[in-house]
Amino acid sequence: MSIIQIIGVEGLPIIKAGDNLAEFICKAAEKQGTPIQDGDVIVVTHVVVSRAEGRIVNLDEVTPSQFAKTVAELYDKDPAMVEVVLREAKSIRRMAEGKIITETKHGFVCANSGVDKSNVPGERIVALLPENPDVSAEKIRLEIKRLTGCDVAVIISDTHGRPLREGEINVAVGVSGIKPIRDRRGEKDLFGYVLRVKQTAVADELSSAAELVIGQADEGVPAAIIRGYKFIKSDEARATELVRPREKDLFL
Repeated sequence: MSIIQIIGVEGLPIIKAGDNLAEFICKAAEKQGTPIQDGDVIVVTHVVVSRAEGRIVNLDEVTPSQFAKTVAELYDKDPAMVEVVLREAKSIRRMAEGKIITETKHGFVCANSGVDKSNVPGERIVALLPENPDVSAEKIRLEIKRLTGCDVAVIISDTHGRPLREGEINVAVGVSGIKPIRDRRGEKDLFGYVLRVKQTAVADELSSAAELVIGQADEGVPAAIIRGYKFIKSDEARATELVRPREKDLFL
C-alpha cells in the first residue's frame, strides 16, 4: 500500500534578506516532530525564497516609464506596479480586461511576470520571482543535505492560472534533485494499451498537493514536506522543461 504524506512546515519566522531559509525549514521541521528524511520532497513558495534572496521591490522607489503609465491608465493599475511587471518580462503575450500576461525572462507565461504582493511585508512592497529558481532550489537542497545529511528534492512553487480552467493552482518554477516530468510513453495501461503521449508533470502535481497545507495556518506556512512519493532523481533537471514550446501552443 502506497501512502503519501503532505506536512506543512509551521513556525518559521518572517523571512528577511540574507536569512538561511534551509536552516529555518530544517529547525522548524525538527521542532514540530517531523524532521526531514531521505527521499522527502520539500516544496517552498517562491515569495519566501525571493524574500531571503532580497528579490523585493518598494513600489515607491520605482519611476514608471511613459508606456507603463499608459498601460496603467488603460487598465486602472498602479503605474509603478506595471513598470516592475514590464521590467521582469521578456515579452507581453496578452493584455485584456485589466490583465497583463507576460513571458518572463525565465520563459514562464503567467500573469504580471510572477510579481507578487501577497505574503510580503509592507503595503508597497512586492516580490519578484527568484533570478534563477533552479539555482535557488539547488542551494536549498544542498544546504539541507549539509545540515541533516538527508538527500531530498526541492521544488519552488508559484501560483498560476490555467487556460480554459477557473481557479489557480501551484506549479513548479524551480526544481533540484527531481525530474519534473515522468515520461510514461511506452508503458502499458491496465488493458495492455501502449501509452503514446502520457507525460506526467509530477513537479506541478507535487506543488499543487503542497498548496493544500501551505498558507493555511494563521502565521503562514511557506513550505511543505511531501513524504512517501517515489520520484526520479536528477541533478540536471530544470523547471523550464515544463514549459510547452511556443510552436506547440494551440491557445496562442
